[in-house]
Amino acid sequence: MTSPRPAHIAMFSIAAHGHVNPSLEVIRELVARGHRVTYAIPHAFVEKVAETGAEPRPYTTTLPSADADPEAWGTELIDNIEPFLTDAITVLPELAHAYEGDEPDLVLHDITSYPARVLARRWGVPEISLSPNLVAWEGYEEEVAEPMYAELKKTERGQAYYARFHAWLAENGITQHCDPFVGRPPRSLVLIPKALQPHADRVDESVHTFVGACQGDRAAQGEWERPAGAEKVLLVSLGSAFTKQPAFYRACVEAFGDLPGWHVVLQVGRHVDPAELGALPGNVEVHPWVPQLAILKQADAFITHAGAGGSQEGLATATPMVAVPQAVDQFGNADMLQALGVARHLPMEEATAATLREAVLALAGDPEVARRLGEIQRAMAAEGGTKRAADLIEAELRPR
Repeated sequence: MTSPRPAHIAMFSIAAHGHVNPSLEVIRELVARGHRVTYAIPHAFVEKVAETGAEPRPYTTTLPSADADPEAWGTELIDNIEPFLTDAITVLPELAHAYEGDEPDLVLHDITSYPARVLARRWGVPEISLSPNLVAWEGYEEEVAEPMYAELKKTERGQAYYARFHAWLAENGITQHCDPFVGRPPRSLVLIPKALQPHADRVDESVHTFVGACQGDRAAQGEWERPAGAEKVLLVSLGSAFTKQPAFYRACVEAFGDLPGWHVVLQVGRHVDPAELGALPGNVEVHPWVPQLAILKQADAFITHAGAGGSQEGLATATPMVAVPQAVDQFGNADMLQALGVARHLPMEEATAATLREAVLALAGDPEVARRLGEIQRAMAAEGGTKRAADLIEAELRPR
């Protein structure tokens, strides 16, 4: 029995490029298939969501903005996780009201959207997590989560966080412990290639399906033209969040400025003034933001923070990478890329002009790196991407 059309599908996410961007092509595809898609998102991302054809449902968030100084997220583990719970408690009534009388047939949600999971269970509809990065494997709790949270759970602030989370879930009729509530969704589509997943052989694929990169047409983000005479192109980007690194950018200019045959595109974000980098050689262009995928399709090397989005775009375009991770999952991604034989993991404290230059030149000239990238690129193409993700979402729709 097939699902009725059109269905109402509701997506929920936060105002962060690395969490919204991976879902956009999936949403665009669902709209193209005739579904009515609403997308609950903070006001700053309304225009980006509307471009997919989905109907934005804007809400007021308490989280730092996507362009906020990274220091807004604090320095400790508890500083990173508390804001998501506070935001969930604050916005749940607003989101519930926004969907009153217009409840969806299915809920899609980013891994950070706790209210979406509460509402899906309240409405009695299927819920699917769209994960923009790695997912938990069998043994993850014992190997990673428990050691990471052990000290936190002994502190007064950590205990207060867990008590508050359990109380909020209980108020909403959920008896599940908050750790599996957050980390063990009933159904998940993983928007990264399987090659980037640690312990992929231990992931429960009855729950988690790897659909890989869902990139689609990025023409709206702009194009980039390789300058005449540029034999090699290097893109340098630390993503959208942890970009306040003027000393690192100066090291890149020192390493590659006036390097014969090389042209450098340097994305510095909103927190660095290009004037801080000093006089720039003619082969270096600096921007607060660039159309990353358009450049990577023409690039010969990529210095990246190894976020999930950048990592898979580097793999999809078969671009050798030097990974200089800044936070959270980026360290694990950097290790994965290096283990795949397509990148060098260079810790920030070791990223000097000399080490950056040596790493880029070694990778860009290595035929074995090119061979491995070609293999991974072909495997990613076979994962199905956007169309497979949409097929799997439709498969979860229940006939009315």
